[in-house]
Amino acid sequence: MIYLVEDDAGIRELMSYTLMASGFQTRGFDRGEALWQALEKEMPRLILLDIMLPGEDGLSILKKLRSKSSTAAIPVIMATAKGTEYDRVIGLDLGADDYLSKPFGMMEMVSRVKAVLRRTGTAEGTKLLSLGGITISPEEHTVLVQQKQVTLTLKEFELLRLFAERPGHVFSREQLLMKIWGADYVGETRTVDVHIATLRGKLGECGSCIETIRGVGYRFTAEEQ
Repeated sequence: MIYLVEDDAGIRELMSYTLMASGFQTRGFDRGEALWQALEKEMPRLILLDIMLPGEDGLSILKKLRSKSSTAAIPVIMATAKGTEYDRVIGLDLGADDYLSKPFGMMEMVSRVKAVLRRTGTAEGTKLLSLGGITISPEEHTVLVQQKQVTLTLKEFELLRLFAERPGHVFSREQLLMKIWGADYVGETRTVDVHIATLRGKLGECGSCIETIRGVGYRFTAEEQ
């Protein structure tokens, strides 16, 4: 899935049509608010992000994407009608993976998308994580428990993936809050406990893989399959 954030409906539809004709699934948004709502439900393989947007501009959106652990690794290609060196430098400094200056050709866009996906290692898919009867697909955002699919919220999924990527590592509640909710989250560590409890419940018997380390936090204890 590729997300397009472009306020011009005509350009957005043309970009979407071209990408779908090239074999990519797409979703288009006219502003940042709609993008953030979509990210709560599904993570894309790449985001095409216009700089000049109503409300929150593209550079601000990019900065927030890179500051959150759940979205920091998503490849981002910036697009702007300005075409100035300043915007390009700022965008790249903030973590953009590539840059398109309007007007750009649709085939150039497809070529840049494919190149960034190859470079970032997302073109061929992401390795499955299989531990303790749990199989996680980071790309598809799916989880199988004893070969049966379970439905997790975004935060539950990110918690489980973080644990599975570092089995045996003890995470404090503060670390989990920072990595999953981000530095700008205002709330208590109790939020982590609540999400861990619901995650364990959804994992059934495999929920015991998430071990409580009293006075410290949590760790994932399971044998890799």
